[in-house]
Parts: sequence; structure tokens; C-alpha cells
Amino acid sequence: MVMTEVAAGSMRGAAVAAETSGLSGASVASDQNLAGRADYVLLGQNGRPLAVIEAKRRATEPYTAKLQVLPYAKRLDAPFIFLTNGELIYFWDYRNDDARIISSFYSRRDLERLVEMRSTRKALATIAIPEYYLRQGEQRTVRPYQREAMQAFDQAVELGKRCFLIELPTGTGKTDLICLYLQRLIKAGRAERILFLVDREQLAKQALEALQDILNQHGSYWLKPGMARQEQQITVCLLQTMIGRYEDFTSGYFDVVVADECHRSIYGAWQTALTHFDALHIGLTATPATYIERNTFQFYQCKEDQPDFAYTIQKAFEEGFLVPYRFATGITVLLAEGADLNDEHYDPAEFERKWTNEDTNRKMMQEFDRLAWQSYKELAPGQKSGPGKAIVFAITKHHAARLAYYLNELHPECKGRYAEVITSDVPNADDLIRKFKREDYPQIAVSVGMLDTGFDCREVLHLVMCRRVRSPILYQQMRGRGTRTAPNINKTKFVIYDFFGNHDYFNDSDTDIFTGTGGGHAPSGERKPPKPSRDLIELGLEDEWLQAVTYVEVGPEGERVDKRDYVTNWEKTIRSTVPDDAILQKIRDGKTLSSEEESALASKLNNPKYYFNEDNLRRAYRQPGGSLIDFIRAALGSVRIKSRDEELTENFHAWLVTKSLTPQQAQYLSLLKNRGIASGKIELDDLFRPPLSILNAAGLGVELFGEQGLKNILQDLNTSVFRRKAG
Repeated sequence: MVMTEVAAGSMRGAAVAAETSGLSGASVASDQNLAGRADYVLLGQNGRPLAVIEAKRRATEPYTAKLQVLPYAKRLDAPFIFLTNGELIYFWDYRNDDARIISSFYSRRDLERLVEMRSTRKALATIAIPEYYLRQGEQRTVRPYQREAMQAFDQAVELGKRCFLIELPTGTGKTDLICLYLQRLIKAGRAERILFLVDREQLAKQALEALQDILNQHGSYWLKPGMARQEQQITVCLLQTMIGRYEDFTSGYFDVVVADECHRSIYGAWQTALTHFDALHIGLTATPATYIERNTFQFYQCKEDQPDFAYTIQKAFEEGFLVPYRFATGITVLLAEGADLNDEHYDPAEFERKWTNEDTNRKMMQEFDRLAWQSYKELAPGQKSGPGKAIVFAITKHHAARLAYYLNELHPECKGRYAEVITSDVPNADDLIRKFKREDYPQIAVSVGMLDTGFDCREVLHLVMCRRVRSPILYQQMRGRGTRTAPNINKTKFVIYDFFGNHDYFNDSDTDIFTGTGGGHAPSGERKPPKPSRDLIELGLEDEWLQAVTYVEVGPEGERVDKRDYVTNWEKTIRSTVPDDAILQKIRDGKTLSSEEESALASKLNNPKYYFNEDNLRRAYRQPGGSLIDFIRAALGSVRIKSRDEELTENFHAWLVTKSLTPQQAQYLSLLKNRGIASGKIELDDLFRPPLSILNAAGLGVELFGEQGLKNILQDLNTSVFRRKAG
């Protein structure tokens, strides 16, 4: 691509920034008769103007050039305008919206696609909401609340809202609902390319299955770290993968971005993968509004900290769309009151040693097993094999192994198949999950952090909490593993065996359901669980402070390996294996992998000697967004793990895109960025000290935000962007 520069020489820096920000492939022309009116004109394949680019000096707020460039765009009949100063980029679809900050330039194909969709767009009201749909080979009825949610979507979209947040309890069909609505958007000419982001492999598989069932006329695929991008309509991707791949796409590549369990994806690097895309954003969450941090509401442009649509768990129970629960009574509660602290930052292995031992672990499993066999026919008269499907939540991998051993010890007739450990270090974890869902054995799955969220098995009758939980979000997610209906076994209720008194902490009972509002039954009637600390942001790995500990727990017995030693062993192993491994050689040479090659490599590396897998590597590198391919490339020296400064700079720009700021406010906060990167936070006092005091940062900040508003925005920056990682 050749650009003819019209702007003055001082504009060259901004022009270079524009050229390197994703405009490759577009034709560009200049109109010499209108020199000084605009800097670049982007032409479509047919030679007609698509967009005008106005490039300003870095010190100039580009938003102020709107009136200057608008007449030129209208005269050329170019439907779009970009405004940039090399630091900020605005996209202006001036016939429909105001200019808004975006992360990168659109490609020519993006702009042409927008023009084409505009010409075929239909009113959403003209697209009928179906009565039924096919899913997993069965005809399902569109439920009343799903219909209401789609109608709420319609209203928001027609009013021009670009972000939408929906709250539905686990088990009420969020994925089916969003697939049905995506179908409406496609039919109405509102969407062509769709990104579906999840943070767990099980959720990716479930999403892809639903998309290929309901949207089977539209191509869909799962984008994995080492794979080449496919030009299909629907892309399913792990959020952790997209953090390393988002720069492969222009900001306008997707028309819709769906984020499942979105309350975990609007912080730091996770947010970057979302805000890169200038699209209609749809957030799905099972977390009640009370316990969603306000950043989520801000990102999805919700008023008064309320989702755009919500369906409560109480209504779902009342209307029979979810199965209610009860707590097992008379069981041993291990956690003494003295350990009931607000401090979340404990070492799980130390906690296990302090509060469990061989006798208590065996006793917990004996009590659970006895009660489960007594109750399973009452819970589900159609359940043939006893005691029915159960999930046991353990503290550590070592703890999980011991609990499974004691359960199998109780039933020697099952020859070790009664209970199975399912963790990231089990090479055949997917196969075990499939057997747990579809076969009689294992009856019981024992896990740490792998089945507490994003896991779907309708037949679960028992949830066994053998660990402490202090996150209200995680507690409700874990509880939700049992709420799905299962007509095939006539499931009417499920039981929670809470050996650590978590439901007392959250004031939860089967008659007064904890939903994050601080209600519920408690003996004193006074105790309310605290909101989680803003320093403890759930990244979808676990709620415990695992990034703060210095070790990685590996293998079936949970051996503790120092993180530095684990990384050293990893890098040595990868480097020494490359000469004899064709797949690693492809990664070294920058070639893409097939899905089969990626699966084979993951299986080979997750061997009983080292247990090299994504979960362990993320903890060792303290990079929750890294993929297996990223860590292989880091070991080979072909890529560098981003420095903290680089990561924070990206996080800042991603955070900036989510805010409804005036141009002057955005420019002001850009001035503060370097201070936050250098010190890890921005104190109010910093504004009164050089170099910020020289710029009158305090006075300007109060003028732009007000005194309290300035304090709030600094707190938001510190929490969402400059929060130091523990350890």
C-alpha cells in the first residue's frame, strides 16, 4: 500500500501510526485540490471512497477535528471517518453514531462489509421469534424468559446500544438463548462475523456444540493457539487464547462479541481481548448483579448497576426450570470458628494440612457416601445406579487424590472406577468427563478448580464441599452444578454436603436462597458475608490466591514444585526435544498446527514425569492468559513474555476504550499513565509533585472530573489497570 501524504511534515508521526495500525490492503488517495482539509482517503475495491482519515499532532485531541473533516467526507460521499493523533483513534460512522475511540483501524474489507450490511438491514421486529428449536436431536420450546430476553435485546439494539448484559442462573439455557439471538441478528443483516469468548475448554466445547446445532447453516470453528485463522462466520475462542491472538484481527473484523461469564473478563489483559473489537458486545453471566463489580456494568453501559435483562434463580425454581436443593444435616463440620477469617490469601496446601488428615478425610467420605445411598431414589426416582452422579470439590490435587482413594475403598466391587480424580494433570481428563456424563461409572468426580464452573451434567444429584469457599461468585457457581433439570431420571432435588460450613457463611438455606444480597437464614440473623476484596479479582482459574504462592502443585499426589524450577525444567525439556519432534519444529518455524497436532502435543507434554500443561504453566509463569503455544515459543526464545510495563500499557488503552469519557478527559488520563506504570498505582498526592505538578495535573483533573470524580477515576485506574500482581 502506498500513502500520499497531504498533511504537513509535523504530521508524519501520526501518519506512520495510522499506516501501521491495520490499514494494509486498502487503496489510499489524496485530493490535491482539497489539501489541508483531510490527510487520507481510503478507497474500496470499486474505487469509491470508503473513509477519510484525519491525522493530528500527538498533542492535539483528534476528536476536535470532527467539524473540520465532516464536509470533506460528505463531499466525497465517504460513509466513514477516522480521527487519530497516533495515540488515540476515533471511528465515526457519522450517519448513525458519534465518533468513538477504537483500538485499531478497520480494514477495507471491514468497511465494505459494513456498507453491504447497511443496504440489506431489516428491522428486528420483522424477524419472528421461534416457538421451538432443535437441540441435541430433540425439539425444545423457547421458554418465556428467553423470549423476553430477546425482546429486550431487540429494543436495546434498535435504540443504538452497543453493549448488553444478561444475567441468567446456571442451567437456564444462556448458550441456547444467545445462539437463537445471534440467528436473529444474522437474519436482520445486523451481524455477519461473530466471536464467542469463553474461559474454559468445557465451555468452548459446549458453545461450539450449541452453535453447530442451532446455527448449522453458518460456519463455526474453535480457534486454538497454534491454529491458523479460518474465515468462517463464527469463531469460538478461549479468552486466554485471544489475549495472544487479538492482534491477528482488525478492530472491525467481528460484528458481535459474546463473552460468557463476562464478569471475569473486564480486567487488565483480559479486557484487552474484548475492547480490541469495535462490535456489539453481549455479556453473559450467572452472577447476580449485587456481586458483579461496577466495571462490568460500565463496560456494558448498564444504568444504575443493573443488567439489561435478568432472570432470578428464585423464579427459575418457582417455575420449574431449575431443580431446588437442600443441605445434608448432621454431618461433621471441620472448619472451626477460629479459621473463619476474611483473609482470602491463604496457601491451600497449608490449609489442607491444618484442617484435614487421614481420619477426617475418610470420615467425610463415609458420611457423604452413606447419606447419598440413602437419598438418591428420593431425589431422582428414575436413577438406576446408586448413589447417583456426584461432584466432590477438594482443596488441592493431593487432597482430591486422597478423597477418591477413600471412596473407592468403600466400594471394592467397582475395582477403582467408583470415583475418579479429574484435574488438569490427568492425561485423559476429557475421556473421564465423557464417561462421567454418559456412563454408569465413575459415579463420583473429585476435582480441584476444573468442575466448579462451566461444567454441565444434568444428572448430578450430590455436591460435596470439602473445601472452604469465600467468594460469593464461586459459591453460587459451584452450587449451580446441581440445578439443571434431568427429566430422564425424574430429578426433583439435589443435596449439598457442606463439610466446611460455607452455606452458613453465606447465610444460604433451601428456604431462603443466597443470591448475593446478604439475605438468607443465619442463626444470629445478623451476619452478612462481606463483598470480596477488589484486590481479589476472579480470573476464572480459582478464587484462591494461587498466584501468590511460590510453587506449582503437580501430579496425582499434588507434589509441590518451586515455580522457578518448573519453568527451568520446562524450557530445558522443550529445547532438548525440538530436534526429534516435528510438531515442536513447526512451532519453532512459525507454522500453524492442525487441531489434531495441537491435541497430540498437549497429550505428549502432560506426561507423568513433568505434568507440563497450560494450567500449571500459567501458574508457574504467573500469566493467567498464556496458552501452551505461547509458553513453547517463550521456551524457544521466539517470543518474549510481555514485560509488566508493556502489559500495563495495553491494559490502559483497553480500559480507556470502555469509558464514556470526553476527549479532554481521555487525553488527561493518558498523561497520568506513565506514573501508574512506574509506581504500580496513582496516588492523589502524585498530582501535586513533579513532573505532574508542572502540568497542573491536580487542577486540571478537578476541572475535568470534579474532586470526588477524580478520586473515583484514580481508584478505578488502580484497581482495573495498575493493580500489581501478587508474588
